[in-house]
Amino acid sequence: MSSADPLSWLDRRAAERVDAGLRRELRPRAAGAASIDLASNDYLGLVHHPEVIDGAIDSVRRWGGGATGSRLVTGTTAEHELLETELAEFVGAEAGLVFASGYAANLGAVTALAGRGTLVVSDAGSHASLVDACRLSRARVEIAPHRDVAAVDRLLFSRTEERALVLTDSVFSADGDLAPLDELHRVTRANGAVLIVDEAHGLGVRGEGGRGLVHEHGLAGEPDLVITATLSKAFAAQGGVVLASERVRAHLIDSARTFIFDTGLAPAAVGAARAALGILRRDPGMAGRVLARAADLARIAGVPQPDSAVVSVVLGEAHIAYEAAQACIARGLSVGCFRPPSVPEGTSRLRLTARANLTETELAAIATILGEVLAEARGRRPVLA
Repeated sequence: MSSADPLSWLDRRAAERVDAGLRRELRPRAAGAASIDLASNDYLGLVHHPEVIDGAIDSVRRWGGGATGSRLVTGTTAEHELLETELAEFVGAEAGLVFASGYAANLGAVTALAGRGTLVVSDAGSHASLVDACRLSRARVEIAPHRDVAAVDRLLFSRTEERALVLTDSVFSADGDLAPLDELHRVTRANGAVLIVDEAHGLGVRGEGGRGLVHEHGLAGEPDLVITATLSKAFAAQGGVVLASERVRAHLIDSARTFIFDTGLAPAAVGAARAALGILRRDPGMAGRVLARAADLARIAGVPQPDSAVVSVVLGEAHIAYEAAQACIARGLSVGCFRPPSVPEGTSRLRLTARANLTETELAAIATILGEVLAEARGRRPVLA
């Protein structure tokens, strides 16, 4: 047996990532930082809203700092159930079930509804949480080309399994493009399958008053459709939720391991999310303002107008995108930087996320900073479409 360091391979892997421009670092931000934020998913600009902060504080005062246990033991409060009822009513679903994160909601929903003897068909652009859910599902998994409804139909029609699930984001997080939900639901229903739609980037942005892309397509409340979502984006908090029929909710309570064996969502997050939802319901025009600001950002960046809050500026190689992101940060503009494996090789990019409360002054500063940074980045290498 060798006495060599059994983890020496980590050093080699780290060096390879540095060479490829793929090394990642944690960069703590200071409270009250003065930079303009185009990196977070705070789509409605509510994370610092006084009502959201008060909602979190009030919940902590009533229920304490933590949920204290699994939701099946001590971790469910009256406020958890109020949040579930309010979210379900908002999107037009029969019932809701809150999880500790959006990731946990996707893992719980897919693994509890799949299993051996099931076919799972997932879009090639599905979020990593859906990818991991597929891996843990014990089902046969097929990956359909991005937004290819005909491929989904063929896979469902030719299956030998009795049960089948189709998985998709409503708004894809890297490019901001939309799933063809009408067509997907049609072929899913025709083949006796269930459609699971991750509305993480759709809620608060698409649909009437921000009710999501499922609601926008008139599919809310369909018995063979399950919505998953996160509370950490438009709802300015933390946590995840599954919105579906009462019988799906009951099954998840009995079967979803990320619900049964995880500590419940912290009271502060529950209170903050309820407050954010209340603000959106009072001011449904916020969703339209997000899309308007996204159109402004696309115009500034010289890319096509988006269908969501996500504005993707493809720059090509990972080093170029990373250096452009750092140049933005140095000038007071925080942007996302997506590199492999988050996006395909050769399509590294700046990912700009719009907020409903971006001001004209901020947009003018963004135009100046991005104009300088993108001119330099695009001059180094042709932009890949």
